[in-house]
Parts: sequence; C-alpha cells; structure tokens
Amino acid sequence: MVLIYTFIKWLLMLWFRPRVHGLGKLDLSQPGIIIPNHVSLLDAVLLSFCLPSNTTFVANTEIAKKFSLFLRFRKHITVDPMNPYSIRHMIRVVKNGDSLVIFPEGRITTTGGLMKIYSGVGYLAMRTGATVYPVIIQGLERSVFSYLKGKLRIVWFPKVDITVGTPFTMHKKENVSMREQKAAGSDLILRTMQRELFQARMKQNVNMFNEALEASRIHGKKLVIAKDMTSSINYRTLFIGSYLLGDKMQNLLKGERTVGVLLPTSVGHLVTLFALFRIGVTPAILNFSLGIRSLLDCCETAGIKTVLTSRVFIEKGKLQHLIDGLEGRVHIVYLEDVKASATTGNKLSALVSYLTGKRSKAETNELILFTSGSESKPKGVVLTHTNLYANIMQVKSVIDLTNQDKILNALPMFHSFGLTAGSMLPVIAGIPAYLYPSPLHYKVISELCYDQNITLMFGTSTFLAGYGKYAHPYNFYSLRYIFAGAEKLKPDVRQMWMDKFGVRIFEGYGATETSPILSLNTPLANKPGTVGRLLPGMEYQLEQVEGITQGGELLVKGPNVMKGYLIHGKGFIPCEEWYHTGDLVEADADGYLTIQSRLKRFAKIGGEMVSLNLVEELAAQCFGHSDFATVTISDARKGERILLYTTDETAKLDRLRAYLAEKQFSPLLLPSSIRWTKALPLLGSGKTDYVTLKQMAEKGEPA
Repeated sequence: MVLIYTFIKWLLMLWFRPRVHGLGKLDLSQPGIIIPNHVSLLDAVLLSFCLPSNTTFVANTEIAKKFSLFLRFRKHITVDPMNPYSIRHMIRVVKNGDSLVIFPEGRITTTGGLMKIYSGVGYLAMRTGATVYPVIIQGLERSVFSYLKGKLRIVWFPKVDITVGTPFTMHKKENVSMREQKAAGSDLILRTMQRELFQARMKQNVNMFNEALEASRIHGKKLVIAKDMTSSINYRTLFIGSYLLGDKMQNLLKGERTVGVLLPTSVGHLVTLFALFRIGVTPAILNFSLGIRSLLDCCETAGIKTVLTSRVFIEKGKLQHLIDGLEGRVHIVYLEDVKASATTGNKLSALVSYLTGKRSKAETNELILFTSGSESKPKGVVLTHTNLYANIMQVKSVIDLTNQDKILNALPMFHSFGLTAGSMLPVIAGIPAYLYPSPLHYKVISELCYDQNITLMFGTSTFLAGYGKYAHPYNFYSLRYIFAGAEKLKPDVRQMWMDKFGVRIFEGYGATETSPILSLNTPLANKPGTVGRLLPGMEYQLEQVEGITQGGELLVKGPNVMKGYLIHGKGFIPCEEWYHTGDLVEADADGYLTIQSRLKRFAKIGGEMVSLNLVEELAAQCFGHSDFATVTISDARKGERILLYTTDETAKLDRLRAYLAEKQFSPLLLPSSIRWTKALPLLGSGKTDYVTLKQMAEKGEPA
C-alpha cells in the first residue's frame, strides 16, 4: 500500500509540477489553521504532498470516503458539516496542539473565483487563538479535476502554484455578540483571501503584449476575444495583426517614443494598442470629443509628432475638422494606408513571429490618457503596463470571471474605464468582448446585449439611465453583472434596473490616475449607496478638510496608481507616495466608502461649505428624477451663488424651498435659481460636463 501511495505521489508531482512559494512562513511549532482556496478535487491531495507532515486535514465525511487511500497516510479528522458539534471537535484538536488544514469555502468553486466563506473557520480561529495561514492554489481550476468544464479551457497538464500568504490571528471580543463576531470573522477571511489571491497573481515590470500572449496560451488561440460591427478576431489574428502593424510602425515612426491614437472603441483600436505595446512605443489616446485647441494642447503636452487614425472613422464620425486642425502640427497616419502597404514578405514575417511566440523586449511599457478636468490645459496621466495589469488582477480577485462570460464595452477607450475594464481586461482574462463605438446609441446597445447574450457590462449612471429607458424588459435577460462608475449612481437609475430588468447594479469608484478602479461593490460584498470597498492591494488615508466635519479627502497608494503626470510646459511630474483623489469620502467600520463630493464641487456661501452634489440629490428627491446639475457663479455679497440646471420644465424653486423646509435641511442648500435646458451637456465619458455648464452660466446663456 505504501508503494502505491508513493507511486501516486510521484505521478501527481510529476504531472502538475507544483511550485510552492512562501513555505517558510509556516511555523507549526505552535498550533495553526491553514486555510486554502478550493479549486478542484485534488486540492487536498496535492497539499498533502507539499505541506509539512504534522498537519491534520479536515475532511467532509463523504469526501473522506472517496479519498480514503490518501487520507490513511495523513493525519485527518472527518466531520459532518451539518452537525453543529463538528466545530467543537476541531477546537479540541487545535487546543491539543495539532495544526488543521480546512477549506473555508466549504466547497469546490463553480465560478472560478472565491465563493462565500463559512463562519466556522473564523469561529475556530477566535476560540483557539491559533495563527491562521492563508494558502492560494492556482492552476488546478483548469485541470480535469475542477468543476469548471465549459467555463474555462480545461487542460491535462496545467502549471500549478501554491502560495502561502501572510499569517494573521483573530481574537474573541468582549461585549460583542458571537453572531456579529462570526460574521466579522468570515468577512475578514474573505478579504484576506482576496488580498492573497491578488498578491499571488501580481507581477512586476509587465508588458501587456506579453501578458496577452500568456492569456492566449491559457485560454486557447482560437478563442474569439473581440468583435465589433464589422469584424471579429481571435487571439491568433490579434497577434498576427499586432506583429504586422508593429513592424510597419517601427519604420514609420522613426524612433518616436510616443504616438497619438485617435480611434473609436473597435477591434482596430485594440490591435493598434497591442502593436504599439510590442514595439515599446507609448500610445497617447486622444479624446475625439474635444475641440481642436485641446487636442493640440494634448499633443504638445505629450510630445506627439504623429497621430494614428482611420479614414472610415473620420468620415463616419464627421471629424474632418479635427484632422484639418491637426495637419501641419502633427503627421497624420491612416491605418488603411498602412494595411494597404503591407507586402507578402511583411505578412510572412508577422506569421513567423506569431508561430515562434516572439515576445516584446520593450524597455518602456507605458500608456498616456488625458484628464478632462477644469484646468486650462489637459494633463497627461502616465500609466505603466504594470498599473493596468494590477488593476485587472485586483478586479479578478473580487469578481468571478470565466470564458463563458461576454462583455459589452461601449465606453470610449480614451476613458480609463473603457480602456482597462472594457478592453484590456477581456484580453488578459480571456473574456470575449463586443466593442461598440458610441455609448449614446441607447436602443442599439440594449439590442446588442440581447443579440450577443452579454453577461457583463460597464457604464456610467447617465448611460445606464438611457439604456434602461429604451430597452425592452427582456433585453438584459443574460446579464450577470453590471458595473457603474465614473459618476455617482443615481438612486432612480438603480431602482429602474431592479424593477424593470431584475438586475442589480454594482457601483464602483475610481480615477484615471488609478488605472482606474479603486473600489467596487461585488456580489460577495455589496452595500447600496456606497462605492464598495477598496480593491485588494490598496491602502488609504482620510485627510481632514477645513470646514468639513465628517470624512476627509481620500488619499490612496497601491500598484495601480499612476507613474505621474505630464504637465503642459513643465514635463513629467512623478506621483507622490500618496495620491490625492480630490474627493471627500467617508468610510464605515466595514470598509465601505461613500463619496460625498469632489472637493471642487463645493460652494462657499457666506463662509459655509455647501455640497453641490447634495443640492442635486435633494432636487432629485423633491422632483422624483435625477436630471439635475449644479454650478456656481460669483456673487458680490455671499461669495458664490448656486444655479440648478434641469431638463424638467415643471421644476420650480418654490416647491424645492418647501421640500427643504419640510425635511429640515439648511436653506443654504437652496439654489438661487433653477434654469431649464433641453439637455445637460455630457463629456465623452458620460459624466456631466460641468465646465461647459459653468461657462454657459457665467455668460447667462441657456445650456
């Protein structure tokens, strides 16, 4: 029997070649509790070969019968999960000096991500005071022993990594109910496992082209990874196109290190970015909704001499005026011309590069986006590939994503949400994406969701309001998750989606400077009205703001925070240790963040700080919809006055005044006037264009 066990151990170790990291963190001279994630039927078996022999495995009674051969060679106890006395047995074992291996999820994942954490493990840790060691298993979820067939590409010989994380302890608290403590313990274990999962996946000095090559190996070169209205590509065609275009670009750009990209959300844009990533040229993605003066400022700020674009895009988008304004200042290169100039030799060279798996050796791995704030000149935000990769891994650590999902991305790729979440994440995570050039085509997008069986979608509150308004109630039948960001999710939009489609919107928060996602509500941790918890790997501080009694300005640091700014006329300014978000935030005891307002979105009236966001929210409550936007103009007597713009002709100041008095709000929250406008101006990202609105207000014109 020992020979059979030894043979099976040798076979499995040779089969999966597990690499164990951080084993030195295990100190089992004192009793400990080892908590691995659960991705396959072989988790316990492989761990039994890799962990010290003085560990005791906790096995479900039914599972123990199936793996009796292995268990007879390792210390183990069998428990019935339905029996409340099982936990008492485990407590006695730990207090007797043994270390336990127990899976806190209680079952093998069927989603590919972490599943809910049962309270027993936290209770065990609190009652015993034993050190808890999180362990992350990667690779076995793609083996034939997982429960993810049809959701992931299953292979016979996946690479397996086992990583021991940072140990921690949990202690029982006095004067707190055990029910609350058990819930808090489960939550702590979940957040710890998510953090360790992220750390185990994280890499440094990343090149996104190389990571996409690795994704192709994992998910299969034939997986159709992106579609748009005219074409579709699998990994194979993505890379051949990237090799071909990259080789042509190296000759055309003649040593330029940064190039402007003026393209819509499309397959062509995706291929262009990965071509530039491969050759180490930094793409600066230009916002085609800006005016020519701002685009020229962007080019000057980033030192752009060449802009890549498409004739079809310029013609269909009616953007010839932008080209006319740019020509003479920068060199315009049309991708159609580059494609037409490709020779048979070029194509063969690209094919050979693909077949040999030629990786990028670029030393500069960066990307530039531009902020659309209130500054006189746009700022370039320099993001490294490592920043983008970190943000993708952070999201993957808290959301279950598989090859079975389908993403619809209609957000522009010059917007960080549309770039990272909508375009880069699908390629790196192996999730097919449908790329659509405009988020404003409300009816078309809702029909695309229905036609393409979309399961994941991203949007702003404004865009989601439009999709919901025009969609048939069955159009979003296939949606699993929908995530809102870039602006505050309005309560009426959230409620409409739940009432009309039965779909929860998970609100998040971020900034271009953070690649962009900072926090997110998830199915495992959701608190409506907040923007969720910070993603794994992030740290934060709240800095007190003069005149504000609750919360403070949010400062963050983490691997997804930008390299720095490009400032017009000044050049590159590195990011400080803590990035100042400029947002007033409150954090509750469970780590959920609530955004009160942008610090710039406050008016100072008679020496008092007044939140413009709160004025909008109160107007929405009063009139029953969210079509409101506030700006300030100077006032000789009080310093500033608040103007409330709306598309609702029936909104009257007297009614709002009465509502504020009834609800006992400060009269300072009453705007000086309400102005009607046919439509609130929007940025290309879907946010309200407060700069344009303020300019209109100062001129005394309707918006």
